[in-house]
Amino acid sequence: MADTLNFELVSPEKLLLSGDAVEVTVPGSEGEFGVMPMHAPFISTLRPGILKVKMGDGAEHDIFVRGGFAEAGPEALTVLAEEAVPVADMDTSKLQQLIQDAEEDVRDATEGETRSKAEMHLAHLKDVEAVLARR
Repeated sequence: MADTLNFELVSPEKLLLSGDAVEVTVPGSEGEFGVMPMHAPFISTLRPGILKVKMGDGAEHDIFVRGGFAEAGPEALTVLAEEAVPVADMDTSKLQQLIQDAEEDVRDATEGETRSKAEMHLAHLKDVEAVLARR
């Protein structure tokens, strides 16, 4: 029986994290679930939340993810996220300013598509804020 599983976290921009993991907690759309070596094959979509990774070398990573899916199996877990940002890199004061700016953009938007994009951006920022508040 293996002690680790091959883990990869990929966003549209790049491969964010890759290596041997002992345990990964994934924010699935139906609730959080843990993946360890010898996990049954499983696929889930992601909800905005914190992906928690414990690597085989003892390192731990907390990464905000939003959108995408996770595919688990006995020897590997791959997470394809639309967005992934290490929690340590998130600045809450900057986030508050971004939310205020986005709220203003929504108020100022008059056209349908422009308003829709502004509302989606604001919803995303509020998702990040809600996840960080639960920490």
